[in-house]
Amino acid sequence: MKRRHFMTSAAAALAGVSSGFLTGRPAGAAGSASSFTRLEMPPLLDTRQSGRLSLSARTGSLSFSGGPANPTTGFNQDYLGPTIIMQNGPLAAEVKNTLDEAVSVHWHGLLVPGEHDGGPHLPIGQGESWTPDMMIAQQPATAWYHSHIHGRTAEQVYSGLAGVIHVTDGRDAERGLPVDYGVDDLTLVLQDRRIDQSGRMVYDPSMMDVMHGFMGNRMLVNGQSGAVAAVPAGIVRLRLLNGSNARSYALSFDDGRLMHLIATDGGFLSAPVALSVLNIAPGERVEILVDFSGSGSPVLMSGIEQPYGVLEFGVDDTMPVRITGLPENFGPEPEDLAGTEIRTRQLSLDMGMGGMMMGGGGFSINQRPFDMNRIDLEVALGTVERWVVRSTMIAHPFHVHGALFRVVSENGATPRPENLGWKDTVLVTNEAEIIMRFDQPASRDKPFMYHCHILEHEDAGMMGQFTVS
Repeated sequence: MKRRHFMTSAAAALAGVSSGFLTGRPAGAAGSASSFTRLEMPPLLDTRQSGRLSLSARTGSLSFSGGPANPTTGFNQDYLGPTIIMQNGPLAAEVKNTLDEAVSVHWHGLLVPGEHDGGPHLPIGQGESWTPDMMIAQQPATAWYHSHIHGRTAEQVYSGLAGVIHVTDGRDAERGLPVDYGVDDLTLVLQDRRIDQSGRMVYDPSMMDVMHGFMGNRMLVNGQSGAVAAVPAGIVRLRLLNGSNARSYALSFDDGRLMHLIATDGGFLSAPVALSVLNIAPGERVEILVDFSGSGSPVLMSGIEQPYGVLEFGVDDTMPVRITGLPENFGPEPEDLAGTEIRTRQLSLDMGMGGMMMGGGGFSINQRPFDMNRIDLEVALGTVERWVVRSTMIAHPFHVHGALFRVVSENGATPRPENLGWKDTVLVTNEAEIIMRFDQPASRDKPFMYHCHILEHEDAGMMGQFTVS
């Protein structure tokens, strides 16, 4: 390499065992340029030619900085799963389960019927397979997949049962976007994990962990701790997934460089939006463009009062530079559904302190804890509805299966830039008003879910289900 602006991997090697916050080396600390570990991308699983997808849930192991091996799970590998590239059209999937417990695969962000959605009503038993024949028909987007077994989602995702999906129409190069996977188009799964003094990854939620969501003391990106992302000296596309159980991130670069937001959960914005701070809650995805042509070794940080390193970047002059300027636009503004809705629903994401202190669940929506045998809402196929969602006690990321929505307002004000596009998950800090069309059917025995995406809250009952017919 002619130029390597690398710092040590200590930026993300976080000390301590605090569940509440991450700690790490301040941005800009010097280190040896030869000591870095290069960040690896998840392997690619390209389904575009074959129209087929094969996944296998399996056991594995993962160690941190030469520490002891931690038992993990993953899809087709030890931890996490491959990045799946798919396009519109038929897709024949096969998901095998080699674990000793039931799993499922929820296609978070794919617009498919309830029978293909992979929620808790579609478990895959030990030694069994699930073979949905799906039809993909949606705009290009970064989606993801993860297990969604009721009562076990948090621990299964924590142990590694998750991965990223790229839905593509093959036209990103025409849009002036980076497209070289792992070179100028990086897929980044952000997760915090709790590592004890012996170097082991632990999941042992206390009552307070359940209340606030289980948080860790070590930052992982693509399952790696302390790695450095090598980038060319040009415009780079970062596809960010918040795959953490509960932690939200307020991302910024330590040198103040801008991020240009180009896509949210459901696809492209009409034009790039310049941001100095980008917020991303559990379950959300964003795509940003970052210019790495300048000097320095920028560190992506999170947090305002007590910032910590998420990922360090190093410029490598031997890597090809294809994009040097920002695209101006990607198309028209997302469709405005306001005025077409047939009803408004009120939803409250509830945390009952009394129930939790007495050992009960305490988590519900509209005071009703999740019940697999109860349909909470019935929606007419092809209609548009407005939902007013309110949070109690803390902010809750709210996710709806089988549909995309527009955020109308947040706490009565214009939505943040991160919420201006098509969404399937939104962080509700007090109140969020969303509007959506329901174009995918879901039956009573294979309904869609809506829930908090703090996974401990979801497992504890902050979830409902609905039919679309």
